[in-house]
Amino acid sequence: MFTGLIQAIGQATIGLGGIAIRSPDFLATVNPRQGDSIAVDGVCLTVARLASWGFQADVSPETMARCTMGHPTAARTMVNLEPALRLQDRLGGHLVSGHVDGLGEIVAIERQPRSWSVEIRWQDPAFGRYTVSKGSVAVDGVSLTVARCSAGGKRFSVAVIPVTWGETTLQDRQVGDWVNLEADLLAKYSERLLGLEPPQSSSPRQQTISQAWLLEQGWP
Repeated sequence: MFTGLIQAIGQATIGLGGIAIRSPDFLATVNPRQGDSIAVDGVCLTVARLASWGFQADVSPETMARCTMGHPTAARTMVNLEPALRLQDRLGGHLVSGHVDGLGEIVAIERQPRSWSVEIRWQDPAFGRYTVSKGSVAVDGVSLTVARCSAGGKRFSVAVIPVTWGETTLQDRQVGDWVNLEADLLAKYSERLLGLEPPQSSSPRQQTISQAWLLEQGWP
């Protein structure tokens, strides 16, 4: 588990089935070991090999298909890094699993007096159901709060404060860039536990929360 609070930035080189991350600062600060989990641009990877300059990790085909690493036009050199959360750590961001749901396209960046406003569009609009105003979202592994969103959540904007902007790769993003997105973990688990199906599903169990549904589930 992670919190979306970035510890360092690394230089990534993607090869066949793996990725190499160069980040002396991350090594000195975190002191990772083989087998540790590291979030790389929001993607949970396992340290396979350590080196004096950084570490290497294996990447599965499923991971490559889900995130910017597997898209030649979206893959980037500089990546956000965060070590896994320890039980005694403060939960300064929000619960992030490191399992990217899909990609988002940056459609607007606006400089404001004390922050930057970044508007993002889900590549798969179905994930918009997890996006709510003042809810949480991880953008390239960065924990951010949704400032505004469209009715269906397909498009949303986040406010990025100067500290976050300056210490993450968000400062390098431009309109048209693709980013890794992870929806709120609690929203996804709540949907599953309540027995709800995604809107696009043709399953006969598809339903929404209503007064009648609550009564059927035993609510007073």
